[in-house]
Amino acid sequence: MHLRDKVIHDKPSTAFRKMLLNGPLPVVGIWGATPHHAQLAEATGFKSFGLSGANLSTHLLGLPDAGLLTLTELTEAARRICSSVSIPVTVDCDTGFGNAINVIRTVTSIIDAGAAALFIEDQVSPKRCGFVKGKEIIAVEEAVGKYRAACDVRDSLDPDFVIMARTDARGAVGGSMDEVMRRCEAYLKAGVDVLYVEALQTREEIRMVREAFPHALLKCTTYAIDPPLTTAEVKAFRLCTEGLHITRIGAIAMYDFLKRYREEGPDVVNEHAAANRGHPLANFGIFDLTGFPKVRELEEKYLPAATQDRYDQSLGVYDPRTAKQSSTKAG
Repeated sequence: MHLRDKVIHDKPSTAFRKMLLNGPLPVVGIWGATPHHAQLAEATGFKSFGLSGANLSTHLLGLPDAGLLTLTELTEAARRICSSVSIPVTVDCDTGFGNAINVIRTVTSIIDAGAAALFIEDQVSPKRCGFVKGKEIIAVEEAVGKYRAACDVRDSLDPDFVIMARTDARGAVGGSMDEVMRRCEAYLKAGVDVLYVEALQTREEIRMVREAFPHALLKCTTYAIDPPLTTAEVKAFRLCTEGLHITRIGAIAMYDFLKRYREEGPDVVNEHAAANRGHPLANFGIFDLTGFPKVRELEEKYLPAATQDRYDQSLGVYDPRTAKQSSTKAG
């Protein structure tokens, strides 16, 4: 149920495919785990959102990104997020939750949830976060079967849906750039839309992949590269997507604030409120973000007129009649 103004010209998959094919690149999106994260991304003007398996495992289960999520948990989270925003959503599907036959159900479930894209990685199950040592990868033939199955479901249910093939061949046991190249070529032949290369170690390695596959849509994870890539370098490598895990920003901010609050007491809360007076999310701005004013509109449209008197006959700090939904939206 979406309770904010929702203007949709294309279905999410069509919109996202147009972004990738028509540019400008990279498509900049925000990664997180909840409808709240997705609504923050949309409200601040971002055009896509990603449901991260690592973030979902943290926020839903309080567990590490070690292949502990189930398809049911992921699909339910994806459905809630997709119904809460207008922007396209990409879903991290880990290893596809089994072999090629299981992948058929996985892709079907994620398309039915309303997503625009997904990626499946070629790790052994149970997988582990791409930044963690100890990764292993499945045989290329098995991986190709998974991607072929995923693409067949795409073609059958929604040809605009975007299938990304993630290879962890660089950082896995026995990994190498030669194996990265071999797998990228095989995955493109299987019909995937985007090559997603995890854990490249240098700028030169990105350049090698780009030169080997000059026309491919290419996504790379670059956290191992120091110093980090600049905006200009991301564009120069023609990476198709770029994004931020908003949960890392939020976790640090909340942790630091909670430590201060424990040590200093309510004065910290009062200082924070004073410093953020007028902010779109201050006080009860979250209610605007999630659509409380729309609830009020629907009440006026569908409920008996007498029920509306309750707003004048009660006390409260927040009045959805005077709230501004647009206050949290960026241009």
